[in-house]
Amino acid sequence: MYRAIRRNKVNSVLIILFFLLIVGGLGWLASVIYQSPGIVIAVVAISLGYALFQYFAAGKQAISMSGARRIGSEDHPRLYRIVENLSITTGSPMPEVYIVDDPAPNAFATGRDPEHAMVAATTGLLDIMTDAELEGVMAHELGHVRNYDIRVNMIVYGLVVAVGMIADMMMRLAFFGRNNNGNPVMLIFGLVAMIVAPLLATMVQLAVSRQREYLADATGALTTRHPEALASALHKLSEYGKPMQRQNSSMAHLWIADPLKPGLVQRLFATHPPIPDRIRRLLDNADRF
Repeated sequence: MYRAIRRNKVNSVLIILFFLLIVGGLGWLASVIYQSPGIVIAVVAISLGYALFQYFAAGKQAISMSGARRIGSEDHPRLYRIVENLSITTGSPMPEVYIVDDPAPNAFATGRDPEHAMVAATTGLLDIMTDAELEGVMAHELGHVRNYDIRVNMIVYGLVVAVGMIADMMMRLAFFGRNNNGNPVMLIFGLVAMIVAPLLATMVQLAVSRQREYLADATGALTTRHPEALASALHKLSEYGKPMQRQNSSMAHLWIADPLKPGLVQRLFATHPPIPDRIRRLLDNADRF
């Protein structure tokens, strides 16, 4: 587990470098086409500033996009008490606790480190989970915090947003740029960027999302010593067939279960491993927890 935590820290650095490499490469290509070296310098400088901004702000952005509202011990004693007890058990700082008004059961964690962590649960989750199941879900989310998955998730979230912005910029340059003078190379470049950028962002999400879910499941089960409760909670999540009312694909990888409820083709590019596989791993290794 400690190796996995260390690997996640290294992944944070690698993802930032990968992000800068992609943006710098796009900026370089644009500078070659427009014969202006200043473009690549400007793009890299803006990207560095954006990466720094995302490091400190992405957690709050995710909270805002989810429509979550912060609660205290007096607002929802059941959820707050469970998170507080888990924090005491693991010796972790108490995260900020949020509730999302949505009938679809789900939860997520975000923030840049355990000292600045935030956890959120939907009203639908609170309605259908027993105390033991809810404890399992929140232990899973605190597992993301302890394993520094939230830092990796936050960087991936920023990467997905940035790649989308770049793709949009390339399309605008291709069709509306004043300096391309009908240059077919620029048009092709913009079209390729539009197609490749979302696929690239999805691949990054896939690379960091699936294994971290298995690790967080194991961490949560190890914390509660009750893997059957988390397995039961995951089963309930899989049985709910409707997507979340307020969803955003750029933060889909943050949730414990995919909030988009994709079709057959989209499942090939899902950011989460199949829930039956996660349940099977928990139950097969129950004695080890």
